[in-house]
Amino acid sequence: MKTLTCTTPGTFEYSETQKPELKTDHAIIKIKRIGICGTDLHAFEGTQPFFNYPRVLGHELSGELIEVNGNEAFKIGEAVTFIPYFNCGECIACRMNKPNCCVKMQVCGVHVDGGMCEYLQVPSKTLLHGEGLSYDELALVEPLAIGAHGVRRANIQPGEFVLVIGAGPIGLGTMEFARIAGAKVIVLDINDGRLAFCKEKIGVSHTINASSANVTEQLSEITNGDMPTVVIDATGNQKAINNAINYMAHGARFVLIGLQKGDLIFNHPEFHKRESTLLSSRNATIEDFEHVISSMKKGLVKPTNYITHQVNFEDVKAEFATLLDPKSGVIKAMVKLEE
Repeated sequence: MKTLTCTTPGTFEYSETQKPELKTDHAIIKIKRIGICGTDLHAFEGTQPFFNYPRVLGHELSGELIEVNGNEAFKIGEAVTFIPYFNCGECIACRMNKPNCCVKMQVCGVHVDGGMCEYLQVPSKTLLHGEGLSYDELALVEPLAIGAHGVRRANIQPGEFVLVIGAGPIGLGTMEFARIAGAKVIVLDINDGRLAFCKEKIGVSHTINASSANVTEQLSEITNGDMPTVVIDATGNQKAINNAINYMAHGARFVLIGLQKGDLIFNHPEFHKRESTLLSSRNATIEDFEHVISSMKKGLVKPTNYITHQVNFEDVKAEFATLLDPKSGVIKAMVKLEE
């Protein structure tokens, strides 16, 4: 089968590799779609934490189930996606029903080779039924689940003002599920094009360009002087994360979905006087994936709106670098393998 490997930062190479042979309690998927996410871009740039080379990228995946062992609920030929976080089932996190932050976590396409190939073998227990969704939609379930998990961590209550920092694909999903939870959503980003997208496609009422000098004043005006009671970072940008405390209401929760390599540096008195709550949000759980699929089926979320670029698998090596260029206007790029 044809496989695309990120051999070193900035370098991809195609190669012919062995098609997987079915193992006990595993399944083999013929890959149809690969969503390109921030992790893939950071790996290509050489800025992704917990990452080693060479690595086959790709964890936002969908495809056709061609072989399965150990999961009789699935039929050969059906459209599927899967949960790309392979947990040990034995560590303290797994015993606490938090498999998304397993001590020995193996994320597909990060810690182990992912889906930029024609066939991929995954544990059968991670499979998810397609539920009539398209391959494009199924490949977007995982990034939406990331946002849904962050929203669940925030325990958003109806009517709360929620500030989402970052209007990339993860931020967009976070906005969608904050809205579904009943929040009044505000988005902060430096890209006017993405802010316009949030208004036009997501229906966000309040957008602020982070480059403006009076962000705090604008937030105060929108929230009637209270400031947002939930702030969620979806940038993975150190400066944005460290500055976000200034946007929090007293008693607010700050959820970190985005990840960066540096330190978190807050002014302790500013953080303390608010009695702030700091939460990280890692990956997602089966509950989040099921919530996403249900919301998509009900039409509450239309993630195919996010797809701005489509790339054939054989062209990824040549075109991948352009996806790093903000001038390209990319929000979500989708890689297509032959039907």
